[in-house]
Amino acid sequence: MATDLTAADLTAAVLADDPHPHLARLREREPVARVPALGGWLVTSRDLALRVMRDARTYTVDDPRFSTAQVVGPSMLSLDGPDHTRHRDPFARPLRPARTRARFTAFVEAEAGRLVAALAPAGRAELRGELAGPLAAAVVTEALGLDGVDAATVRSWYGAFVEAVSAITAGGDVPLSAAEAYRLLTTAVEEAITASRPGSLLAAAARDEAGLGAAEVVANSAVLMFGGIDTTEGMIANAVLHLLGHPDQLRLVLDDRGLLPAAIEESLRLEPSASVVDRYATRDADLGGTRIRAGDLVRVSLAGANRDPAVFPDPDRFDVRRRNAAEHLAFAHGPHFCFGAPLARLETRTALTALLDRLPGLRLDSARPARPHGLVFRKPPRLDVRWDR
Repeated sequence: MATDLTAADLTAAVLADDPHPHLARLREREPVARVPALGGWLVTSRDLALRVMRDARTYTVDDPRFSTAQVVGPSMLSLDGPDHTRHRDPFARPLRPARTRARFTAFVEAEAGRLVAALAPAGRAELRGELAGPLAAAVVTEALGLDGVDAATVRSWYGAFVEAVSAITAGGDVPLSAAEAYRLLTTAVEEAITASRPGSLLAAAARDEAGLGAAEVVANSAVLMFGGIDTTEGMIANAVLHLLGHPDQLRLVLDDRGLLPAAIEESLRLEPSASVVDRYATRDADLGGTRIRAGDLVRVSLAGANRDPAVFPDPDRFDVRRRNAAEHLAFAHGPHFCFGAPLARLETRTALTALLDRLPGLRLDSARPARPHGLVFRKPPRLDVRWDR
């Protein structure tokens, strides 16, 4: 049986297709397992995942092998310590919860409403490509202050970066398309810094006392595309898939919209759109009884940690009333916790509200079944739905 594969037998393709039974077996028998196909250790229990992500001195992102750094160069995602703080703070401060709500609520509501209204007459749509992706790209374009760059172009850039990171994670090389996308992004960022639109994260970061140079602002803008577009697109698509795929849970939310935030947290727990994060051991260490050597790659499976039965009973069940769903690690933890989480939650809640309010009888298209796929970034390749016109 496929679920009997050992850590040594697992392949990137198997983990991209349906990792959960394999992660469950590893978590039960070998929560820190060497997986040759991934080039290092895979951590699947929640307690050990937290230990790794909290301890940046022992498990760092600051290593030349770090996949995102190979694509975009040093950034807040691939630095630790004071350098990490210098890169992160100019972008994180404007995205604190209260400032996020004040700055983006009206824009997100208007954009989600516009997208859903355009879909409504057709009675059917592919929601990842026609709602989740365009909404996430539009919000990032607005946040960065990329005046004159349309959301479709921004999506094409981040798509090239995602392809490159996935290729490196699977043991391949950086595609040439990523270099071209980065060149175009650099030009757009430089123009945004010069234009200095009100509310532009890029312009604010360039003026910040941290003293980031233009190349550093570009690298971090690429990182924000990962967090602000790809994972948010996946978060929205996965949440729709989970709700529509569980009619009993959908009915609970339709009867009590106060359950919608809890449903989103449960979706994040069940299928985090970024399923794994990488760290590198700076010294020899003991991790759950396993000897880690200095220089070893330690991959934390957020997907595995989020279904740890020691924390989440009946972990494979989608339950919008789960009391502790918010204890998931979908936004990582420790110094590299995703500061864009409030904005991603705002976008997902607003998108789901617009769909449920404006598309009666919303349901999955049974002729085009969907399920999440991906080694690092997990979401359905397509999400086809229908509704009553």
